Amino acid sequence: MSRFAEVIVLARDAEEVMEPLTRPDPGREWYQCFTRVDDSVFAGTGTGSSECYTWVIQFIRHNWRGLLAHLESLPWPDPASLQVLVHDEDDDCFGLWMLYDGGLKEVELPRTSRRPAPGTSVNGTLSRTDRT
Repeated sequence: MSRFAEVIVLARDAEEVMEPLTRPDPGREWYQCFTRVDDSVFAGTGTGSSECYTWVIQFIRHNWRGLLAHLESLPWPDPASLQVLVHDEDDDCFGLWMLYDGGLKEVELPRTSRRPAPGTSVNGTLSRTDRT
């Protein structure tokens, strides 16, 4: 099934944790790799520092079901800084997941509602409730 989903991971001091996810791994459920977004993108310099707090990935298939559980299991150096933004094809906006009590939980965003859609979406569909 062809579906698009974008995921952004924000985490402080997580270069070592995220590095394996920037390389192919046949043992993972998904084949895509995260791309590191360093501070050069924001500075426009083309040469970034060794620090990176952002990684992005786009899925073109419905094959990323294990991603959130995988991210949840990683040894984050600063777990409170981890934020995972997910935008599935039919979502109105990105959803936000953060680590609470050792697990990734979706943070309820104002004026949004998530509807389960097991046949078409990994996480369901996130809709804006203030649409006109």
